[in-house]
Amino acid sequence: MSWIGAIIIGLIAGALARLISSDPRNPQGCLVTMVLGMLGAALFTWIGQTLDLYKPGETAGLIGATLGALVVLGAWRAISKGR
Repeated sequence: MSWIGAIIIGLIAGALARLISSDPRNPQGCLVTMVLGMLGAALFTWIGQTLDLYKPGETAGLIGATLGALVVLGAWRAISKGR
C-alpha cells in the first residue's frame, strides 16, 4: 500500500474508532486521528501476521485498522486516566 493510501485508511479508521468510542478523553485533532488509525493498522497487521491470519506482506484493511485503532484508543485512555 502506498503512503497516501495508508494516510487515507488511517484517517478513516481513526475517525471511525473515535466515533465508536466517544469519550471526552479521546485525543483531538485531524493529525492525531490519522496517527491513531495508522498505529491501529500497524498493530492489527502485526497481530494478524503473528497469528498467521495474514501472509507476510499483507496488511490489515479498514476493519482491521479500525479494530486496532480502538485498541490504541483504549490504551490512550488507560494511560491518561491517571492524569
